[in-house]
Amino acid sequence: MKRVLGIAIALACLGVTVLVPADRAAAHRPVSFPTAIDLPAGFQPEGIAIGSLPVAYFGSRADGSIYRASLVTGRGAILNPGPGTPSLGLEVDQRGRLFVAGGIGGDARVVDTRTGAVLASYRLGTPPDTFVNDVVVTPTGAWFTDSSTPVLYHLPVGRDGALPPPAAVVRRPLSGDIVYLPGAINANGIVRTPDSTGLIIVQSVTGRLFRVDPATGATQQVDLGTEAVPNGDGLLLHGSTLFVVQNRLNAIAVVALNRAGTTGTVERRVTDPRFDIPTTVAAFGGRLYLPDARFTTPPTPTTPYNAVAVDRPR
Repeated sequence: MKRVLGIAIALACLGVTVLVPADRAAAHRPVSFPTAIDLPAGFQPEGIAIGSLPVAYFGSRADGSIYRASLVTGRGAILNPGPGTPSLGLEVDQRGRLFVAGGIGGDARVVDTRTGAVLASYRLGTPPDTFVNDVVVTPTGAWFTDSSTPVLYHLPVGRDGALPPPAAVVRRPLSGDIVYLPGAINANGIVRTPDSTGLIIVQSVTGRLFRVDPATGATQQVDLGTEAVPNGDGLLLHGSTLFVVQNRLNAIAVVALNRAGTTGTVERRVTDPRFDIPTTVAAFGGRLYLPDARFTTPPTPTTPYNAVAVDRPR
């Protein structure tokens, strides 16, 4: 009942009038939700995040704006106008805070999903030798990848949820199996391992997955047999199933991992004719939501963009 009430409140904040079913399962069954969400013209989306409510947040790689949309109606509005540098990977924590990877800006921001206020900003890397690409939130804080420099950044969050001061940013150099290639997109998407003891990152340029020891930064290539996930971008973990968005292939690789995240099997790939270089993925109910980045379409202020929903592979 608390979650149903929360959904009603969230939709009210978006200016949506909706009758919320009393049946809890019906309240979370997205069969009537739209299968596409229109984004502002010229938005150039990259990241997506969805929390416990049917509300999605999208980041613009053009100016860093954050767009908030209802999954129930498909309607939304700009939540935060952005700093003029990109907003790439996004993740929402349990306190309703949106962690934002700042791309070439080399920074991270934390945005209040209720008000759009920037709660904190952090300098992670030093331009131009940085590309802060994606983020995952864990019980100990947020971890960010850098596609240009072999390092992970950690924002340690206190047990009371307090955000750290800028001086507390941890920079964990990557060692072991991963080898960065100059001028390429290296570490990109990031998730926790199924057993929650480590992290998994995808190296876009090679299509390899790596398990990372968060205590040391040591990397171990995930054994996928003869398979790989080239152009791997956003990652999403559901149980022991890893969804890997292969952006320029217009596909989602479905990977069955072992608990430690050291081996995996690419079981199949999901495609959809509406995919136009999807970059990242988030889930709600039985659906996956992916923003179409349209990298091969020259961006203009009037270029249309959207996000599409597909059934979550089972």
